[in-house]
Amino acid sequence: MEYKNLFSMKTGRISILFVALCFSTILLSQTTGTTSPSSTVAPKYSNEFLQIGVGADALGLGNSVVAQTSNVNSAYWNPAGLVGVDKWLEVSLMHSEYFAGIAKYDYLGLAHSIDEKSTISFSAIRFAVDDIPNTTQLIDNNGNVDYDRISTFTAADYGFLLSYARKSKIEGLNIGGTFKVVYRKVGDFAKSWGFGLDAGAQYQTKNKWKFGLMARDVTSTFNAWVFSLDQETQEVFLATGNELPQNGLELTLPRLILAGYKKFDLGKKGIYAAGEIDIDMTTDGKRNTLIKSNIFSFDPHLGIQIGFKEYVSLRGGLSNIQYVKQFDDSQKLNIQPNIGIGLNFKTFYLDYAFTDIGDASVALYSHVISLRIKLNKPKNNIESE
Repeated sequence: MEYKNLFSMKTGRISILFVALCFSTILLSQTTGTTSPSSTVAPKYSNEFLQIGVGADALGLGNSVVAQTSNVNSAYWNPAGLVGVDKWLEVSLMHSEYFAGIAKYDYLGLAHSIDEKSTISFSAIRFAVDDIPNTTQLIDNNGNVDYDRISTFTAADYGFLLSYARKSKIEGLNIGGTFKVVYRKVGDFAKSWGFGLDAGAQYQTKNKWKFGLMARDVTSTFNAWVFSLDQETQEVFLATGNELPQNGLELTLPRLILAGYKKFDLGKKGIYAAGEIDIDMTTDGKRNTLIKSNIFSFDPHLGIQIGFKEYVSLRGGLSNIQYVKQFDDSQKLNIQPNIGIGLNFKTFYLDYAFTDIGDASVALYSHVISLRIKLNKPKNNIESE
C-alpha cells in the first residue's frame, strides 16, 4: 500500500518521462528529405529554455530590456550592455520554479570590468526536473507489477555563456558577443552538446534615445544528440508502440530582437518614467504570435517603469501577445501582464517580479526574486617591508 500511494502521488511526474523521451524522439525522427540517423532538423522552440529570461527586473518588464540593459545580466539580454558594468566584479543570482516546484530554473552571472571600454562575463543557466520516476521496468518478466523496480532520474538543460563587450570608436555605439555551450541530459537515456554565437549592439543618440539589436544563435546553434537506451528499455519502447530515437543534429535557427528605449525625467527631484518596446523576429516558421508568416514571426512586447533615482522602481510589462482559439472557433486576443519592483541599497540590488515564467500560459504565475551585487576590487593589506 505504501508503494502504491507513492506511485499515485507521482503519476503527474511519470508523464514527464514520456513527454521528454517522446519529444526528443519526434525531433530527431524528423528529417529534411532523408532518413539517415545523422540528419539535421530545425524544429520550432529548440533550446527554448534559453528564451525564458534572467533577472526579476527584466521579467517584470515583460523581457523588454534589450536596449536599456547595462549590468551583468546583459550577457544574456544583449552583451553590448556589459560596458555599463563599472565595478571590479558584478554578481547576479536568480532562482524560480515551475509547476509547484517540480521544475527548477537557476541562473548565475559574473561580470568583470577590464577597463573603461571593455567588460568580460560568464553566465550559467540550469533548467531541470529532478527525481523523475522511471517506470519502464515496472513490470517484471512474469508480467507482475513490481514497484521496487522504479528508479529515478533527472532531465536537465544547461547553458554556459562567455561574453565580451566593448565601446566602439563611434560615439554612443557599444558592441558585444557571446559564445555559448549547451549541454542537455535526460538521465542515462540521452544527452547532447551544442555550440552557438550571439551578437548584440546598443546605440545612444544625443537626445538620450537608446536602441538595441540582439541576434541570438546568429550562426545557428547545433545540438548533437546521442541516445543510449539499454536493451530492456528498447524492448519496452517497441512493445508500447514507440519508435526508437536515433542520434542526430538539432538546429536552432537565428532570432533577431529590435528594441527602442527612452527615459523621461519628471521634475527635478529624481523621479522618472521610462519605457521600452522590443520586437522578436524568429526565423523557424509560423508561430502563434501577433504578426506571422510562413517564414518569419514577429512578437512585440513592452515594459514601463516609474522610479526614484536608483533607490526604487515600479515595473510593468505586456508580453506573449497572441490570438487564442476558443471552443466556438472564434479568436480571442491574449495578453500576458507582468509586474515587478526593484530596490537598491548602495551596491545591493533586490528585484521582484510576478510573472508567467517563460510565457508558459498553461502554468500558474510565479514569484521571482533575483539579487545583484557590485563588488570593488579587494584591497591588498600586505604592506611591503
